[in-house]
Amino acid sequence: MTDSLGNPAILQAIRTLLTDRGIEFREKHHEPTLTSEDAARARGEDLRIGGKALLMNADGAFRLFVLPADRKVDSGAIRRELGIRKMRFATREELHELTGLVPGSVPPFGTPVMPYPLYLDSALRENERIAFNAGMLTDSIILKVSDYLSVAVPERIFGFSEMPQ
Repeated sequence: MTDSLGNPAILQAIRTLLTDRGIEFREKHHEPTLTSEDAARARGEDLRIGGKALLMNADGAFRLFVLPADRKVDSGAIRRELGIRKMRFATREELHELTGLVPGSVPPFGTPVMPYPLYLDSALRENERIAFNAGMLTDSIILKVSDYLSVAVPERIFGFSEMPQ
């Protein structure tokens, strides 16, 4: 089941994953947030703590890339590291069709939460916590980065972000 604010089933899958693994996390219900800046304000966290998750089509296959919310993706670095020729963001329609999610609600989890290979930007490790919209524009989860890394199971961690000019 999906709605205009996201996919409640994904929120529940994240809660279940974290609880089953004994991971401590904090959940915050807030007004709908459409941008990383709005989400950071609603959570009372610095923008850099946010985990920005981007579903991207890389040479015809969708993959999930996660970086700190105060940074922007360097698609050239991704293409070089993974040997990808063509890359683009999933469209709003593709995102909804593939995940039941809306832009801004994508959580930083691949399998078993979402069926996509997960790649993490190495700058995430510089933070103590990670906060993210958990499948809904109205629900955030905050946990230790070390705990997140233990359950996220990324395919690879490498540098693919840069600070905006």
